[in-house]
Amino acid sequence: MSDWDTVTVIRKRPEKPTVLKSEAAINAAKRSGAAIATEKKAAPLNAKGPSIDSKKAAKVDGETEDFHVERVSMSVGRAIQQGRQAKSLTQKDLATKINEKQTVVNEYEAGKAIPNQQVLAKMERILGVKLRGQGIGQPLGGK
Repeated sequence: MSDWDTVTVIRKRPEKPTVLKSEAAINAAKRSGAAIATEKKAAPLNAKGPSIDSKKAAKVDGETEDFHVERVSMSVGRAIQQGRQAKSLTQKDLATKINEKQTVVNEYEAGKAIPNQQVLAKMERILGVKLRGQGIGQPLGGK
């Protein structure tokens, strides 16, 4: 009925190739008849020589897109500063009133900020000075 001498092995894992570095280990593997493969290591990325593909380099050189980002003009910065001083506000006071950080107000006054229309609108309302469009620095034509 059943054969007690038969053994069935399920899911036997294949032998993984090992890396032999010593000359003695390689000779022992040759004597045992194991398959031996020799591979040359790839050159490291920081090695001397051409490391960038010439086609990719030419494509990067041919790129003409301008990545310049517009900043707030100095006239807007001066208008903010004059309007703030006319109302005797510090940068921190103005920042608190428009719910921004003091660094934001400082960047706008220095002309380093990327213009955000919402922030400029808040400053216009608090300072009563036009900061967008034509007539920058003029008083707002209120109701």
